[in-house]
Amino acid sequence: MYRLLVVDDEEIITDGLTEILGALEIPDLDLCKAYSGSEALEWLNRTRIDIVLTDIRMPEIDGLELLDAIRRNWPRCRVIFLTGYHDFDPVYKAIQTSGVRFLLKSEGYAKVIQAVRDTLREMEEDLRMDDLLEQVREQRHTLEALAHGDYIRHALLGAGALAPASLAEDFRKLNIPLDPAAPVTLVLGSLIGAPAAPSYADRQEAAFAVKLLGDAYLCEKAKAVGILDRFGDPLWLIQPEEGRPNADPPGDESLARYLEGTLELIQTACAETLGMETVFTVCDKPFEWDLLPQAYEWIRQLQHDRVGDGVSLVMTVSAEQAESSVPMGGRWTEEKFELLAGHLESGREDAFTGLLRELTEPVYSRQLTRAASVMELYYSIAIVILSYMNRRQLHSRIQAAGLMRFDSFASWQEAFDNLARTADELFALRRRSESDRAAGAVERICSYIEGHLDEDLSLVRLADRFHFNPSYLSRLFKQESGKNLSEYIDEARIRKAKELLARGDLKILEIGERVGYEAPHSFTRFFKKLTGMSPQAYRDAGRNAAM
Repeated sequence: MYRLLVVDDEEIITDGLTEILGALEIPDLDLCKAYSGSEALEWLNRTRIDIVLTDIRMPEIDGLELLDAIRRNWPRCRVIFLTGYHDFDPVYKAIQTSGVRFLLKSEGYAKVIQAVRDTLREMEEDLRMDDLLEQVREQRHTLEALAHGDYIRHALLGAGALAPASLAEDFRKLNIPLDPAAPVTLVLGSLIGAPAAPSYADRQEAAFAVKLLGDAYLCEKAKAVGILDRFGDPLWLIQPEEGRPNADPPGDESLARYLEGTLELIQTACAETLGMETVFTVCDKPFEWDLLPQAYEWIRQLQHDRVGDGVSLVMTVSAEQAESSVPMGGRWTEEKFELLAGHLESGREDAFTGLLRELTEPVYSRQLTRAASVMELYYSIAIVILSYMNRRQLHSRIQAAGLMRFDSFASWQEAFDNLARTADELFALRRRSESDRAAGAVERICSYIEGHLDEDLSLVRLADRFHFNPSYLSRLFKQESGKNLSEYIDEARIRKAKELLARGDLKILEIGERVGYEAPHSFTRFFKKLTGMSPQAYRDAGRNAAM
Protein backbone atom coordinates (compact mmCIF):
# COMPACT_ATOMS: atom_id res chain seq x y z
CA MET A 1 0.00 0.00 0.00
CA TYR A 2 1.23 3.49 -0.90
CA ARG A 3 0.30 6.66 1.00
CA LEU A 4 -0.10 10.02 -0.79
CA LEU A 5 -0.30 13.31 1.14
CA VAL A 6 -1.90 16.38 -0.51
CA VAL A 7 -0.69 19.69 0.97
CA ASP A 8 -1.93 23.20 0.14
CA ASP A 9 -2.87 26.20 2.26
CA GLU A 10 -5.87 26.78 -0.01
CA GLU A 11 -8.58 24.45 1.27
CA ILE A 12 -10.45 24.30 -2.02
CA ILE A 13 -7.32 23.03 -3.81
CA THR A 14 -6.50 20.44 -1.14
CA ASP A 15 -10.06 19.07 -1.07
CA GLY A 16 -10.40 19.17 -4.82
CA LEU A 17 -7.17 17.28 -5.48
CA THR A 18 -8.01 14.69 -2.83
CA GLU A 19 -11.45 14.09 -4.32
CA ILE A 20 -10.16 13.89 -7.88
CA LEU A 21 -7.45 11.39 -6.95
CA GLY A 22 -9.87 9.41 -4.78
CA ALA A 23 -12.30 9.09 -7.69
CA LEU A 24 -9.59 7.28 -9.68
CA GLU A 25 -9.82 4.37 -7.21
CA ILE A 26 -6.15 3.51 -7.67
CA PRO A 27 -5.59 0.14 -5.92
CA ASP A 28 -3.59 0.25 -2.69
CA LEU A 29 -3.36 4.06 -2.64
CA ASP A 30 -4.33 5.74 0.64
CA LEU A 31 -5.01 9.48 0.45
CA CYS A 32 -4.24 11.97 3.24
CA LYS A 33 -4.50 15.75 3.23
CA ALA A 34 -3.00 18.69 5.11
CA TYR A 35 -3.89 22.41 4.96
CA SER A 36 -0.47 23.71 5.97
CA GLY A 37 3.18 22.77 6.05
CA SER A 38 3.06 22.26 9.81
CA GLU A 39 0.11 19.87 9.50
CA ALA A 40 2.04 18.00 6.81
CA LEU A 41 4.96 17.65 9.23
CA GLU A 42 2.60 16.03 11.73
CA TRP A 43 1.75 13.41 9.10
CA LEU A 44 5.41 12.85 8.28
CA ASN A 45 6.26 12.37 11.94
CA ARG A 46 3.37 9.96 12.47
CA THR A 47 3.51 7.54 9.55
CA ARG A 48 5.32 6.62 6.35
CA ILE A 49 4.41 8.85 3.41
CA ASP A 50 5.33 7.67 -0.09
CA ILE A 51 4.27 10.65 -2.23
CA VAL A 52 3.76 14.29 -1.23
CA LEU A 53 1.78 16.50 -3.62
CA THR A 54 2.40 20.01 -2.31
CA ASP A 55 2.36 23.71 -3.07
CA ILE A 56 5.78 25.40 -3.03
CA ARG A 57 4.73 28.76 -1.60
CA MET A 58 2.91 28.42 1.73
CA PRO A 59 3.01 30.55 4.88
CA GLU A 60 5.15 29.48 7.87
CA ILE A 61 6.61 26.30 6.31
CA ASP A 62 6.96 26.37 2.54
CA GLY A 63 7.44 23.49 0.14
CA LEU A 64 11.23 23.60 0.12
CA GLU A 65 11.39 23.48 3.93
CA LEU A 66 8.92 20.62 3.77
CA LEU A 67 11.20 18.87 1.26
CA ASP A 68 14.07 19.01 3.75
CA ALA A 69 11.88 17.39 6.41
CA ILE A 70 10.75 14.73 3.95
CA ARG A 71 14.33 13.84 3.12
CA ARG A 72 15.15 13.54 6.83
CA ASN A 73 12.13 11.40 7.70
CA TRP A 74 11.41 9.39 4.55
CA PRO A 75 14.30 9.61 2.07
CA ARG A 76 12.52 7.34 -0.42
CA CYS A 77 9.43 9.58 -0.51
CA ARG A 78 8.64 11.20 -3.87
CA VAL A 79 7.56 14.87 -4.11
CA ILE A 80 5.38 16.58 -6.72
CA PHE A 81 5.47 20.38 -6.40
CA LEU A 82 2.56 22.55 -7.51
CA THR A 83 2.79 26.31 -7.87
CA GLY A 84 0.88 29.13 -9.46
CA TYR A 85 3.97 31.30 -9.60
CA HIS A 86 6.42 31.59 -12.47
CA ASP A 87 9.28 31.97 -10.02
CA PHE A 88 11.83 29.43 -11.13
CA ASP A 89 14.43 30.05 -8.43
CA PRO A 90 12.76 27.71 -5.88
CA VAL A 91 11.82 25.43 -8.74
CA TYR A 92 15.45 25.16 -9.83
CA LYS A 93 16.48 24.24 -6.27
CA ALA A 94 13.73 21.65 -6.01
CA ILE A 95 14.50 19.80 -9.21
CA GLN A 96 18.13 19.30 -8.19
CA THR A 97 16.86 16.63 -5.79
CA SER A 98 16.07 13.16 -7.15
CA GLY A 99 12.50 11.99 -6.81
CA VAL A 100 11.04 15.51 -7.30
CA ARG A 101 8.61 16.63 -10.02
CA PHE A 102 7.32 20.14 -10.79
CA LEU A 103 3.91 21.17 -12.18
CA LEU A 104 2.17 24.49 -12.66
CA LYS A 105 -1.32 24.66 -11.18
CA SER A 106 -2.51 26.09 -14.47
CA GLU A 107 -1.70 22.80 -16.24
CA GLY A 108 -4.87 21.25 -14.82
CA TYR A 109 -5.92 18.06 -13.10
CA ALA A 110 -5.00 15.81 -16.03
CA LYS A 111 -1.32 16.67 -15.63
CA VAL A 112 -1.50 16.08 -11.89
CA ILE A 113 -3.16 12.69 -12.37
CA GLN A 114 -0.54 11.69 -14.94
CA ALA A 115 2.28 12.80 -12.64
CA VAL A 116 0.87 10.70 -9.78
CA ARG A 117 0.48 7.65 -12.02
CA ASP A 118 4.01 8.06 -13.39
CA THR A 119 5.41 8.39 -9.87
CA LEU A 120 3.62 5.26 -8.71
CA ARG A 121 4.95 3.37 -11.72
CA GLU A 122 8.50 4.53 -11.00
CA MET A 123 8.19 3.42 -7.38
CA GLU A 124 7.05 -0.03 -8.49
CA GLU A 125 10.04 -0.28 -10.81
CA ASP A 126 12.37 0.84 -8.05
CA LEU A 127 11.20 -2.03 -5.89
CA ARG A 128 12.39 -4.40 -8.59
CA MET A 129 15.47 -2.53 -9.84
CA ASP A 130 16.83 -0.96 -6.71
CA ASP A 131 20.33 -0.43 -5.44
CA LEU A 132 19.35 -2.81 -2.66
CA LEU A 133 19.61 -5.64 -5.16
CA GLU A 134 23.35 -5.16 -5.25
CA GLN A 135 23.51 -5.38 -1.47
CA VAL A 136 21.45 -8.56 -1.59
CA ARG A 137 23.89 -10.08 -4.05
CA GLU A 138 26.80 -9.22 -1.79
CA GLN A 139 25.09 -10.90 1.16
CA ARG A 140 23.90 -13.92 -0.82
CA HIS A 141 26.49 -16.38 0.41
CA THR A 142 25.96 -15.42 4.06
CA LEU A 143 22.20 -15.69 3.71
CA GLU A 144 22.53 -19.05 1.95
CA ALA A 145 24.67 -20.39 4.80
CA LEU A 146 22.06 -19.25 7.33
CA ALA A 147 19.27 -20.79 5.26
CA HIS A 148 21.19 -24.07 4.94
CA GLY A 149 21.64 -24.20 8.71
CA ASP A 150 17.97 -23.51 9.45
CA TYR A 151 16.79 -26.06 6.90
CA ILE A 152 19.13 -28.86 7.98
CA ARG A 153 18.48 -28.31 11.70
CA HIS A 154 14.77 -28.54 10.92
CA ALA A 155 15.30 -31.74 8.91
CA LEU A 156 17.36 -33.33 11.70
CA LEU A 157 14.33 -33.02 13.97
CA GLY A 158 12.41 -35.19 11.53
CA ALA A 159 9.94 -32.32 11.20
CA GLY A 160 10.01 -32.08 7.41
CA ALA A 161 9.52 -34.31 4.40
CA LEU A 162 12.80 -36.07 3.52
CA ALA A 163 11.63 -37.81 0.36
CA PRO A 164 13.86 -37.23 -2.71
CA ALA A 165 11.18 -35.29 -4.62
CA SER A 166 10.56 -32.75 -1.84
CA LEU A 167 14.28 -32.55 -1.06
CA ALA A 168 15.09 -31.82 -4.69
CA GLU A 169 12.75 -28.83 -4.73
CA ASP A 170 14.06 -27.52 -1.41
CA PHE A 171 17.70 -28.00 -2.44
CA ARG A 172 17.06 -26.15 -5.68
CA LYS A 173 15.44 -23.19 -3.94
CA LEU A 174 18.07 -23.00 -1.20
CA ASN A 175 21.02 -23.76 -3.50
CA ILE A 176 22.19 -26.69 -1.37
CA PRO A 177 24.97 -28.47 -3.32
CA LEU A 178 23.96 -32.02 -2.40
CA ASP A 179 22.17 -34.76 -4.31
CA PRO A 180 18.77 -35.59 -2.73
CA ALA A 181 18.70 -38.95 -4.49
CA ALA A 182 22.08 -40.10 -3.10
CA PRO A 183 22.87 -41.13 0.50
CA VAL A 184 24.77 -38.76 2.76
CA THR A 185 27.53 -39.18 5.34
CA LEU A 186 27.44 -37.35 8.66
CA VAL A 187 30.42 -35.87 10.50
CA LEU A 188 29.82 -34.37 13.94
CA GLY A 189 32.43 -32.23 15.66
CA SER A 190 32.81 -31.08 19.23
CA LEU A 191 35.18 -28.70 20.99
CA ILE A 192 36.96 -30.00 24.08
CA GLY A 193 39.25 -28.40 26.62
CA ALA A 194 37.49 -25.03 26.23
CA PRO A 195 38.10 -22.26 28.82
CA ALA A 196 35.96 -22.42 31.94
CA ALA A 197 32.51 -20.84 31.56
CA PRO A 198 32.98 -19.39 28.06
CA SER A 199 30.34 -16.89 26.96
CA TYR A 200 27.76 -17.89 24.38
CA ALA A 201 29.38 -15.56 21.84
CA ASP A 202 32.83 -17.03 22.50
CA ARG A 203 31.61 -20.59 22.06
CA GLN A 204 29.70 -19.76 18.87
CA GLU A 205 32.70 -17.95 17.46
CA ALA A 206 34.98 -20.91 18.22
CA ALA A 207 32.55 -23.48 16.77
CA PHE A 208 32.08 -21.36 13.64
CA ALA A 209 35.85 -21.10 13.19
CA VAL A 210 36.08 -24.93 13.31
CA LYS A 211 33.25 -25.16 10.78
CA LEU A 212 35.04 -22.80 8.39
CA LEU A 213 38.27 -24.79 8.66
CA GLY A 214 36.34 -28.00 8.06
CA ASP A 215 34.62 -26.48 5.02
CA ALA A 216 37.97 -25.51 3.52
CA TYR A 217 39.45 -29.03 3.90
CA LEU A 218 36.39 -31.20 3.21
CA CYS A 219 35.26 -29.37 0.08
CA GLU A 220 38.54 -30.08 -1.69
CA LYS A 221 37.47 -33.60 -2.72
CA ALA A 222 33.85 -33.91 -1.62
CA LYS A 223 30.55 -32.06 -1.64
CA ALA A 224 30.03 -30.81 1.90
CA VAL A 225 27.53 -28.54 3.66
CA GLY A 226 28.61 -27.45 7.13
CA ILE A 227 26.32 -25.97 9.80
CA LEU A 228 26.22 -25.46 13.55
CA ASP A 229 23.64 -27.85 15.00
CA ARG A 230 21.08 -26.96 17.67
CA PHE A 231 23.73 -27.51 20.38
CA GLY A 232 26.23 -25.20 18.69
CA ASP A 233 28.48 -28.04 17.45
CA PRO A 234 29.83 -28.18 13.87
CA LEU A 235 28.11 -30.75 11.68
CA TRP A 236 28.77 -31.65 8.03
CA LEU A 237 26.64 -33.49 5.49
CA ILE A 238 29.00 -35.02 2.92
CA GLN A 239 28.74 -36.80 -0.43
CA PRO A 240 31.49 -37.90 -2.85
CA GLU A 241 32.38 -35.37 -5.49
CA GLU A 242 30.75 -35.87 -8.89
CA GLY A 243 32.67 -38.38 -10.97
CA ARG A 244 34.33 -40.14 -8.03
CA PRO A 245 33.55 -43.85 -7.49
CA ASN A 246 30.60 -44.01 -5.16
CA ALA A 247 28.28 -46.68 -6.52
CA ASP A 248 29.84 -49.69 -4.83
CA PRO A 249 31.24 -50.48 -1.36
CA PRO A 250 34.83 -49.55 -2.29
CA GLY A 251 33.54 -46.08 -3.09
CA ASP A 252 32.01 -45.75 0.38
CA GLU A 253 35.17 -47.11 1.99
CA SER A 254 37.28 -44.70 -0.04
CA LEU A 255 35.20 -41.76 1.17
CA ALA A 256 35.41 -43.01 4.78
CA ARG A 257 39.23 -43.25 4.56
CA TYR A 258 39.41 -39.80 2.99
CA LEU A 259 37.27 -38.37 5.82
CA GLU A 260 39.31 -40.03 8.57
CA GLY A 261 42.54 -38.64 7.18
CA THR A 262 41.12 -35.22 6.45
CA LEU A 263 39.52 -34.91 9.89
CA GLU A 264 42.94 -35.57 11.45
CA LEU A 265 44.32 -32.69 9.38
CA ILE A 266 41.46 -30.48 10.54
CA GLN A 267 42.22 -31.41 14.16
CA THR A 268 45.85 -30.40 13.68
CA ALA A 269 44.82 -27.13 12.02
CA CYS A 270 42.38 -26.38 14.88
CA ALA A 271 45.06 -27.03 17.47
CA GLU A 272 47.76 -24.96 15.73
CA THR A 273 45.64 -22.17 14.28
CA LEU A 274 42.84 -21.84 16.83
CA GLY A 275 44.39 -23.42 19.90
CA MET A 276 41.49 -25.86 20.25
CA GLU A 277 41.18 -29.60 20.76
CA THR A 278 38.40 -31.29 18.83
CA VAL A 279 36.56 -34.60 18.58
CA PHE A 280 34.98 -35.80 15.32
CA THR A 281 32.53 -38.66 14.89
CA VAL A 282 31.92 -40.03 11.40
CA CYS A 283 29.88 -42.97 10.07
CA ASP A 284 31.66 -45.55 7.96
CA LYS A 285 28.86 -45.58 5.39
CA PRO A 286 26.31 -43.01 4.20
CA PHE A 287 22.63 -42.91 5.22
CA GLU A 288 19.52 -42.50 3.15
CA TRP A 289 17.92 -39.13 3.78
CA ASP A 290 14.86 -40.53 5.58
CA LEU A 291 17.19 -42.05 8.22
CA LEU A 292 19.04 -38.80 8.81
CA PRO A 293 17.29 -37.79 12.09
CA GLN A 294 17.83 -41.24 13.56
CA ALA A 295 21.50 -41.32 12.48
CA TYR A 296 22.16 -37.88 13.87
CA GLU A 297 20.74 -38.80 17.29
CA TRP A 298 22.83 -41.97 17.34
CA ILE A 299 26.07 -40.15 16.47
CA ARG A 300 25.41 -37.55 19.15
CA GLN A 301 24.87 -40.32 21.71
CA LEU A 302 28.11 -42.07 20.74
CA GLN A 303 30.07 -38.84 20.86
CA HIS A 304 28.66 -38.14 24.30
CA ASP A 305 29.81 -41.58 25.49
CA ARG A 306 33.23 -41.36 23.83
CA VAL A 307 36.36 -42.83 25.36
CA GLY A 308 39.32 -40.59 26.18
CA ASP A 309 37.50 -37.41 27.13
CA GLY A 310 39.73 -34.35 26.84
CA VAL A 311 41.83 -35.79 24.00
CA SER A 312 41.50 -35.09 20.27
CA LEU A 313 39.85 -38.07 18.64
CA VAL A 314 38.36 -39.21 15.33
CA MET A 315 35.68 -41.83 15.95
CA THR A 316 34.38 -43.95 13.08
CA VAL A 317 31.09 -45.68 13.91
CA SER A 318 29.06 -48.36 12.15
CA ALA A 319 26.17 -47.17 10.03
CA GLU A 320 24.38 -50.51 10.46
CA GLN A 321 24.59 -50.18 14.21
CA ALA A 322 23.12 -46.69 14.01
CA GLU A 323 20.19 -47.89 11.87
CA SER A 324 19.32 -50.78 14.15
CA SER A 325 20.22 -49.51 17.61
CA VAL A 326 18.31 -46.27 18.09
CA PRO A 327 15.36 -47.07 20.37
CA MET A 328 11.84 -45.99 19.47
CA GLY A 329 12.04 -43.22 22.03
CA GLY A 330 15.08 -41.83 20.26
CA ARG A 331 12.77 -39.73 18.15
CA TRP A 332 11.44 -37.93 21.21
CA THR A 333 14.02 -35.20 21.38
CA GLU A 334 13.40 -32.22 23.57
CA GLU A 335 13.32 -30.10 20.43
CA LYS A 336 10.34 -32.04 19.10
CA PHE A 337 8.29 -31.11 22.13
CA GLU A 338 9.52 -27.54 21.84
CA LEU A 339 8.37 -27.60 18.23
CA LEU A 340 5.01 -29.01 19.33
CA ALA A 341 4.70 -26.18 21.88
CA GLY A 342 5.63 -23.66 19.19
CA HIS A 343 2.89 -24.92 16.88
CA LEU A 344 0.33 -24.68 19.70
CA GLU A 345 1.48 -21.20 20.74
CA SER A 346 1.38 -19.88 17.16
CA GLY A 347 -1.97 -21.47 16.27
CA ARG A 348 -0.51 -23.74 13.55
CA GLU A 349 -3.18 -26.41 13.91
CA ASP A 350 -2.25 -28.59 10.93
CA ALA A 351 1.44 -28.65 11.89
CA PHE A 352 0.57 -29.43 15.53
CA THR A 353 -1.79 -32.24 14.55
CA GLY A 354 0.74 -33.74 12.14
CA LEU A 355 3.55 -33.74 14.70
CA LEU A 356 1.25 -35.10 17.43
CA ARG A 357 0.21 -37.93 15.11
CA GLU A 358 3.87 -38.68 14.33
CA LEU A 359 4.80 -38.81 18.02
CA THR A 360 1.86 -41.00 19.08
CA GLU A 361 1.68 -43.33 16.06
CA PRO A 362 3.97 -45.97 17.71
CA VAL A 363 1.46 -46.23 20.58
CA TYR A 364 -1.53 -46.77 18.30
CA SER A 365 0.37 -49.23 16.08
CA ARG A 366 1.70 -51.03 19.16
CA GLN A 367 5.30 -50.58 18.09
CA LEU A 368 5.88 -48.98 21.48
CA THR A 369 4.89 -51.32 24.31
CA ARG A 370 7.13 -50.37 27.24
CA ALA A 371 4.87 -48.79 29.85
CA ALA A 372 7.58 -46.40 31.08
CA SER A 373 8.24 -45.10 27.56
CA VAL A 374 4.53 -44.65 26.87
CA MET A 375 4.09 -42.71 30.12
CA GLU A 376 7.11 -40.55 29.30
CA LEU A 377 5.62 -39.70 25.92
CA TYR A 378 2.16 -39.02 27.37
CA TYR A 379 3.32 -36.66 30.10
CA SER A 380 5.70 -34.84 27.78
CA ILE A 381 2.78 -33.97 25.49
CA ALA A 382 0.44 -33.27 28.42
CA ILE A 383 2.91 -30.77 29.88
CA VAL A 384 3.03 -28.91 26.55
CA ILE A 385 -0.77 -28.58 26.61
CA LEU A 386 -0.99 -27.79 30.32
CA SER A 387 1.72 -25.10 30.09
CA TYR A 388 -0.16 -23.40 27.27
CA MET A 389 -3.41 -23.47 29.27
CA ASN A 390 -1.66 -22.03 32.31
CA ARG A 391 -0.11 -19.16 30.33
CA ARG A 392 -3.46 -18.31 28.74
CA GLN A 393 -5.50 -18.96 31.93
CA LEU A 394 -7.87 -21.26 30.06
CA HIS A 395 -8.80 -23.77 32.79
CA SER A 396 -12.21 -22.16 33.29
CA ARG A 397 -12.97 -22.40 29.55
CA ILE A 398 -11.53 -25.83 28.71
CA GLN A 399 -12.31 -28.95 30.68
CA ALA A 400 -9.04 -30.83 30.93
CA ALA A 401 -10.06 -33.35 33.53
CA GLY A 402 -7.51 -36.09 34.01
CA LEU A 403 -4.90 -34.43 31.82
CA MET A 404 -2.20 -35.31 34.36
CA ARG A 405 -3.80 -38.61 35.39
CA PHE A 406 -2.50 -41.14 32.89
CA ASP A 407 -3.64 -44.03 35.06
CA SER A 408 -7.26 -42.85 35.07
CA PHE A 409 -7.85 -43.99 31.47
CA ALA A 410 -8.97 -47.46 30.49
CA SER A 411 -6.28 -47.81 27.82
CA TRP A 412 -3.21 -46.06 26.50
CA GLN A 413 -5.02 -45.20 23.28
CA GLU A 414 -7.86 -43.59 25.24
CA ALA A 415 -5.35 -41.44 27.14
CA PHE A 416 -3.77 -40.17 23.92
CA ASP A 417 -7.21 -39.62 22.39
CA ASN A 418 -7.93 -37.31 25.31
CA LEU A 419 -4.77 -35.31 24.60
CA ALA A 420 -5.83 -34.90 20.95
CA ARG A 421 -9.37 -33.83 21.93
CA THR A 422 -8.04 -31.26 24.40
CA ALA A 423 -5.75 -29.82 21.72
CA ASP A 424 -8.68 -29.65 19.25
CA GLU A 425 -10.72 -27.72 21.83
CA LEU A 426 -7.85 -25.29 22.38
CA PHE A 427 -7.54 -24.53 18.66
CA ALA A 428 -11.33 -24.15 18.35
CA LEU A 429 -11.35 -21.75 21.30
CA ARG A 430 -8.53 -19.76 19.71
CA ARG A 431 -10.47 -19.43 16.45
CA ARG A 432 -13.58 -18.23 18.29
CA SER A 433 -11.56 -15.79 20.37
CA GLU A 434 -9.77 -14.35 17.33
CA SER A 435 -13.08 -13.96 15.52
CA ASP A 436 -14.67 -12.29 18.55
CA ARG A 437 -11.74 -9.90 18.96
CA ALA A 438 -11.82 -8.96 15.28
CA ALA A 439 -15.58 -8.40 15.33
CA GLY A 440 -15.29 -6.37 18.53
CA ALA A 441 -12.54 -4.19 17.08
CA VAL A 442 -14.54 -3.45 13.93
CA GLU A 443 -17.64 -2.72 16.01
CA ARG A 444 -15.68 -0.18 18.08
CA ILE A 445 -14.29 1.42 14.94
CA CYS A 446 -17.77 1.71 13.40
CA SER A 447 -19.13 3.25 16.61
CA TYR A 448 -16.30 5.77 16.65
CA ILE A 449 -16.91 6.68 13.01
CA GLU A 450 -20.64 7.25 13.61
CA GLY A 451 -19.85 9.58 16.51
CA HIS A 452 -17.06 11.55 14.80
CA LEU A 453 -18.30 12.14 11.25
CA ASP A 454 -17.22 15.78 11.46
CA GLU A 455 -13.56 14.82 12.02
CA ASP A 456 -10.69 13.48 9.93
CA LEU A 457 -11.47 9.78 9.43
CA SER A 458 -8.53 8.88 7.23
CA LEU A 459 -7.12 5.37 7.45
CA VAL A 460 -3.93 6.56 9.14
CA ARG A 461 -5.81 8.58 11.79
CA LEU A 462 -8.13 5.67 12.60
CA ALA A 463 -5.19 3.24 12.71
CA ASP A 464 -3.40 5.57 15.12
CA ARG A 465 -6.54 5.94 17.26
CA PHE A 466 -7.07 2.17 17.57
CA HIS A 467 -3.38 1.16 17.62
CA PHE A 468 -3.38 -0.81 14.36
CA ASN A 469 -1.05 -0.85 11.39
CA PRO A 470 -2.94 1.01 8.62
CA SER A 471 -2.66 -1.80 6.07
CA TYR A 472 -3.76 -4.38 8.63
CA LEU A 473 -6.72 -2.24 9.70
CA SER A 474 -7.83 -1.92 6.09
CA ARG A 475 -7.70 -5.70 5.55
CA LEU A 476 -9.35 -6.46 8.90
CA PHE A 477 -12.24 -4.09 8.26
CA LYS A 478 -12.86 -5.51 4.78
CA GLN A 479 -12.65 -9.07 6.11
CA GLU A 480 -15.13 -8.51 8.93
CA SER A 481 -17.59 -6.07 7.33
CA GLY A 482 -17.41 -7.07 3.67
CA LYS A 483 -16.74 -3.50 2.54
CA ASN A 484 -13.85 -1.07 2.39
CA LEU A 485 -13.35 1.30 5.29
CA SER A 486 -13.65 4.35 3.04
CA GLU A 487 -16.89 2.96 1.62
CA TYR A 488 -18.34 2.54 5.12
CA ILE A 489 -17.34 6.10 6.09
CA ASP A 490 -18.97 7.52 2.94
CA GLU A 491 -22.17 5.58 3.63
CA ALA A 492 -22.24 6.78 7.24
CA ARG A 493 -21.77 10.38 6.16
CA ILE A 494 -24.48 10.12 3.53
CA ARG A 495 -26.92 8.60 6.05
CA LYS A 496 -26.22 11.41 8.51
CA ALA A 497 -26.46 14.07 5.82
CA LYS A 498 -29.83 12.75 4.60
CA GLU A 499 -31.11 12.67 8.16
CA LEU A 500 -30.08 16.29 8.78
CA LEU A 501 -31.42 17.44 5.41
CA ALA A 502 -34.78 15.86 6.18
CA ARG A 503 -35.01 17.72 9.50
CA GLY A 504 -34.73 21.07 7.71
CA ASP A 505 -33.47 23.10 10.69
CA LEU A 506 -29.84 23.40 9.53
CA LYS A 507 -28.25 25.16 6.60
CA ILE A 508 -26.56 22.98 4.02
CA LEU A 509 -23.22 24.57 5.01
CA GLU A 510 -23.77 23.43 8.61
CA ILE A 511 -24.78 19.94 7.52
CA GLY A 512 -21.61 19.63 5.44
CA GLU A 513 -19.50 20.60 8.43
CA ARG A 514 -21.23 18.00 10.62
CA VAL A 515 -20.28 15.24 8.20
CA GLY A 516 -16.68 16.33 7.72
CA TYR A 517 -16.84 18.81 4.82
CA GLU A 518 -15.94 22.37 5.75
CA ALA A 519 -16.11 23.60 2.14
CA PRO A 520 -19.71 23.70 0.79
CA HIS A 521 -18.64 22.85 -2.75
CA SER A 522 -16.79 19.75 -1.50
CA PHE A 523 -19.88 18.55 0.37
CA THR A 524 -22.05 19.18 -2.68
CA ARG A 525 -19.73 17.16 -4.95
CA PHE A 526 -19.57 14.32 -2.40
CA PHE A 527 -23.36 14.20 -1.93
CA LYS A 528 -24.11 14.35 -5.63
CA LYS A 529 -21.58 11.66 -6.43
CA LEU A 530 -23.26 9.18 -4.07
CA THR A 531 -26.94 10.15 -4.54
CA GLY A 532 -27.12 11.61 -8.02
CA MET A 533 -28.56 14.94 -6.78
CA SER A 534 -27.37 17.98 -4.89
CA PRO A 535 -28.16 18.42 -1.17
CA GLN A 536 -30.60 21.20 -1.96
CA ALA A 537 -32.38 19.08 -4.58
CA TYR A 538 -32.61 16.21 -2.08
CA ARG A 539 -34.11 18.53 0.56
CA ASP A 540 -36.60 19.98 -1.95
CA ALA A 541 -37.63 16.51 -3.10
CA GLY A 542 -38.28 15.51 0.50
CA ARG A 543 -40.41 18.58 1.13
CA ASN A 544 -42.46 18.01 -2.03
CA ALA A 545 -43.09 14.41 -1.09
CA ALA A 546 -44.35 15.48 2.34
CA MET A 547 -46.95 17.87 0.84
